[in-house]
Amino acid sequence: MERLAELLTQCMDEHLSRMIISNRRRTELSEKIVARPYRERGSLWFQLEEYQNNQVFHKNFGKAEAVQYIISLFPDSYKQMEIYREDCQYSVLVSKKGKANIKKRPWENFRKIDLDHNRRKKYILPQNERIPFLVELGVQTESGKIIDKKQKKFRQINRFLEFVRDVLPVLPKDRRITVIDFGCGKSYLTFAMYYYLKIMNGYDVCMIGLDLKKDVIDTCSRLAHKFAYEDLTFLQGDIASFEGADQVDMVVTLHACDTATDFALDKAVRWGARVILSVPCCQHELNRQISSGLLEPVLKYGILKERIAALMTDGLRAELLEQQGYEVQILEFIDMEHTPKNLLIRAVYRDRRPPKTDSYNRLCDSMDLHGTLERLLQDS
Repeated sequence: MERLAELLTQCMDEHLSRMIISNRRRTELSEKIVARPYRERGSLWFQLEEYQNNQVFHKNFGKAEAVQYIISLFPDSYKQMEIYREDCQYSVLVSKKGKANIKKRPWENFRKIDLDHNRRKKYILPQNERIPFLVELGVQTESGKIIDKKQKKFRQINRFLEFVRDVLPVLPKDRRITVIDFGCGKSYLTFAMYYYLKIMNGYDVCMIGLDLKKDVIDTCSRLAHKFAYEDLTFLQGDIASFEGADQVDMVVTLHACDTATDFALDKAVRWGARVILSVPCCQHELNRQISSGLLEPVLKYGILKERIAALMTDGLRAELLEQQGYEVQILEFIDMEHTPKNLLIRAVYRDRRPPKTDSYNRLCDSMDLHGTLERLLQDS
């Protein structure tokens, strides 16, 4: 391990591009760790990004602490490390006994290192490039600059498009795909999806935005016509009674209130939608039902009961979707500082159904929880 310590001490300076630690020895560890240098207040620091379960956790160290921390990861936790500097690359393999095999070779992808800690993030929708729908919706100025008060909205739109980008491999490109946005509202994300799928990626897409408010639908329809978005349609209507499509490839429902989310998920399952992206809101139904003698000391506090009921609602929805053959993740949509409704259910149809168990029914029965989605799927 002395050779490894010497190498890290030598390489961890302002000429380090990045360092990737991977090949974990235990599954509970982070899938990989990425380290890079940055300069703050005249001092050199190192940020370590630990990737685990679709989340990224950050740690910041001075050089000595960073070297010590990375050495502690070998050999018990990780096997491999790649070090990229401006002029060369090191490949490191560490055996269980702690012997480090180090290889050095030239790195042709030379680039100058940016040590700015707050480097500008690369968004899917380019910054400072005029995008018509963003101008009309008040996110950009006519010149394409993001309006200061809309910076959070711009980040939210791009964060959502990152989720869409992740599921592109399961969307067919050899035929027209249908996407429905239930409860589209002012349609920031509806327009963004259309722009990303149709204009930026060339998908043959038919997109429908549905909302209860006539004035909202009229405004969105006018804008779609103005932009010549011929395959983007806005309809006034209720999610539960919507019958305007026979086959849908992706169902999106953002902040559909209470059981409206359940009706949207049920329709997605009935259509056999390949992708579901849902950010639930106002989970009142189970809050009225939830009851548990064991949890009574906690449930007697209204705000805690509300939060527990909301988490239970979305967890049970995810389980029901898995029972229908979906691979489900519950992800953070945007930071809590932007909105407390920040959990996104992403479901991709894989036709992989978990073995039948009584655990779902036992949980629901023990807390008197039986939601609308459960009833709708049973009826179907």
